[in-house]
Amino acid sequence: MSIVTGDPKPAKSGLIKDATIETFERDVLEASMTTPVIVDFWAEWCGPCRQLTPALEKAVTTANGAVRLVKIDIDKNQMLASQMRIQSVPTVYAFFQGRPVDGFQGAIPESQIKAFIDRLSGAASPGEDAPDFAAVLDAAEEALAAGDVASAAQAFADVAQISEEAGDEVFLRALAGLAKCRLATGDIDGAREVLALAPEAKKGDAALSSVWAQIELAGKASGDIEQLKRRASDNPKDYAARMELAEALAGRGDMEGAIDELLSIFAADRAWNEEAARKKLLTIFDALGPKHPETLSGRRRLSSLMFS
Repeated sequence: MSIVTGDPKPAKSGLIKDATIETFERDVLEASMTTPVIVDFWAEWCGPCRQLTPALEKAVTTANGAVRLVKIDIDKNQMLASQMRIQSVPTVYAFFQGRPVDGFQGAIPESQIKAFIDRLSGAASPGEDAPDFAAVLDAAEEALAAGDVASAAQAFADVAQISEEAGDEVFLRALAGLAKCRLATGDIDGAREVLALAPEAKKGDAALSSVWAQIELAGKASGDIEQLKRRASDNPKDYAARMELAEALAGRGDMEGAIDELLSIFAADRAWNEEAARKKLLTIFDALGPKHPETLSGRRRLSSLMFS
């Protein structure tokens, strides 16, 4: 239900949202690592809230991504209101890099709201207090590796949205991370759409190439592994079946098994299908990245076969 008389204009996607105690960490604390987040504590029975909330929404939309707005109904989130020591509404806090940095109580004029947002924007502008994008992306990649896809995707998306401040390298790394999150949920088309957002001149960037390789492998994940293993075992010279097995293994994340199978094909007949085994190995190495242990080991074994 809207808390204002007369619905405000639609907000720019992602900049304004409602939150609960369950989503507070993601929508406020984690999101504020890259962009200041204004938290509006309100109640449906609160007259001043009906004046302040639409003014905040308007100012945040006008700020064009410099800040975000999260609205929290204290009646539906009494425990959170208690933890935040909310004594009256409206109460507004601003978070940046995971901690409260400013705030006020009561309805204030639009001029003061603009000054409030300007202060927050200044805190997030390049300088000694600028967010550490590399640290945010490192944390997002750790979250993804740990299986927390939702938190990782939010962090990657936040960094990507402020790409002008972050720079090309950070933007591309954020896109690559967000595409990996899409892949982690099985959304191959979504991963492609994310990578398509890269500038034309940067589409061949190494960070993106790695994800494109993962997309290629994910698209080959079909096939019954056990049945393919039986086919390969019954006829070791059926390289097509063994290639299909390697692709299925890679598509399901068993890179070690896929590399072993491809090296075995290459050792038996390196010229088969125009060196298809070697080419597929290179795709896997691209997907894993140059420093991955399986890449380093696989490249050594491939080189040993090539020059033996």
